[in-house]
Amino acid sequence: MVRLIALGLASLLGLAAAQAPPPPPPAGAPIQGLDRLSPEERAAAERNLERWRGMTPEQRERALENYRHWKSLSPEERRNARQNAQRFRQLPPSERARIMQDFQRWNQLPDDRKRELERAYERYQQLPPERRQQIQQRYERYQSLSPEQRERLDRNLERWRTMTPEERQQAREQMRQRRQSAPHEIRPRRDDGSGPGRRPR
Repeated sequence: MVRLIALGLASLLGLAAAQAPPPPPPAGAPIQGLDRLSPEERAAAERNLERWRGMTPEQRERALENYRHWKSLSPEERRNARQNAQRFRQLPPSERARIMQDFQRWNQLPDDRKRELERAYERYQQLPPERRQQIQQRYERYQSLSPEQRERLDRNLERWRTMTPEERQQAREQMRQRRQSAPHEIRPRRDDGSGPGRRPR
């Protein structure tokens, strides 16, 4: 669930990139309305024009899709996307790089998997605040894991997703039994070495 939320947040951050203006006219064609812009707005428009002309056809298509998606958002959704973009810009470079990696993985997912993750994110948004806080704390713990630990956890999560309800119930029982038997096997020593160690059989 934590992974789903991470990807959902990354997808929302991606909305901020959709604020570009509509595509400019072809090279050499006059641009209408530049005279009505302030010097700062005109400079930004000219920078966008240069960026557009330097794009590949695939990049232009993605920019158009982002723009169409941006136009379809409600004012509240646009405000949230701008706030997310502002928060993103204030993150440390390592955190921004991690989010961009998540976002690239999101873009590579099949559409049905994206829809599944979007539904999970919507369910997350409807949770009570204390439950969302618990999930956020779990996510932060996940981020503190080493790459090897994350990979192992991701594999376990994928395996869990493919289990039948009966297999999941069996796995829960095994975990419960392990937790119950572990304290009887090994008891922690005190720092001075005087506490109990392995329990005698």
